[in-house]
Amino acid sequence: MTEPTRIFHNPRCSKSRQTLELLKERGIEPEIIRYLETPPTVEELTRILDLLDCEPRELMRTKEPEYKEMGLDDPDLGRQALIKAMVTTPKLIERPIVIHDGKAAMGRPPENVLSIL
Repeated sequence: MTEPTRIFHNPRCSKSRQTLELLKERGIEPEIIRYLETPPTVEELTRILDLLDCEPRELMRTKEPEYKEMGLDDPDLGRQALIKAMVTTPKLIERPIVIHDGKAAMGRPPENVLSIL
């Protein structure tokens, strides 16, 4: 059995709402994870990064004040430190992220998720 389609969603984000609507238009009712309320674990976020084939900074909202305040712009910070920062401060995680059938895509723009459906 395959895992359900999931979206890491922020209902206040227009791109996240558009991505969710795009999924629903295609008959997909994803499991909605409001990641600001229920952040992913270190293990989940590590898996997401692996599925996206990207490094933590590529998934971080670097313009958020917390990014600079927490010193996350330090180039010497390693992968695990950046992942932990995103888990403890989920506002730093770029959204939306869709996981479908063992693949992941960032919904920026929303049409990006079509590549994994």
